[in-house]
Amino acid sequence: MNNNHIKPFVVTIDGPAGSGKGTISKLVSQTLDFHYLDSGAIYRIIAFEAKTKNLITNQITQILELIDGLNIQFSDEKTFLYGKDITDLIRSELIGKFASEIAKNELIRGRILGLQKSFFKSPGLVADGRDMGTVVFPEAKVKIFLTASIEERVNRRYKQLILKENNVNLTDLFERIKFRDESDTNRKISPLKAAEDAFLIKTDNLSIKQSFEKVMEIIRSKENKIK
Repeated sequence: MNNNHIKPFVVTIDGPAGSGKGTISKLVSQTLDFHYLDSGAIYRIIAFEAKTKNLITNQITQILELIDGLNIQFSDEKTFLYGKDITDLIRSELIGKFASEIAKNELIRGRILGLQKSFFKSPGLVADGRDMGTVVFPEAKVKIFLTASIEERVNRRYKQLILKENNVNLTDLFERIKFRDESDTNRKISPLKAAEDAFLIKTDNLSIKQSFEKVMEIIRSKENKIK
């Protein structure tokens, strides 16, 4: 795709945990030389900041105040806050639980909408999340929804965690991901679901390369329509 001959546009890649959306989104953004938005990381960053200030999840007013002015960057597969690499700091289980709780709040989701949209800059954006194609960028020209069975997603997550942690319980991991799926799908505010005009890709039997190639094929098929 020649970025010099197309208008800026958004590619949204949504899906549940373990579907491969994060890995694929980064590959697509690198290939197209587009900006990248990890929307899930934004909630983790807010949670990290809140924990730093000893806030708890029900202190919504204080959490809303700290959101304004957040300087977040995603670069080279790393997450930066005010120029500091916090990639590993926001990936703890404690931060994840905090982030999951605040992500249910309508006021917080509304407050970060402008922040999320601010990542859309020339030549374009790849937005990775759970409601990118339905809520944040409903006007996106290319919408992808990646999915896989819960068994496959648990297995993928287990392989990731076992490299970082010595004590990973497969049964507990299954229950956590199952709970997250149910919470994301059934919440009233911005539930996890595919946009009506999204391309659905099941990744159970696909390698990362194969999933990536399918996504790029869809994007290229849209190229003539977005010039």
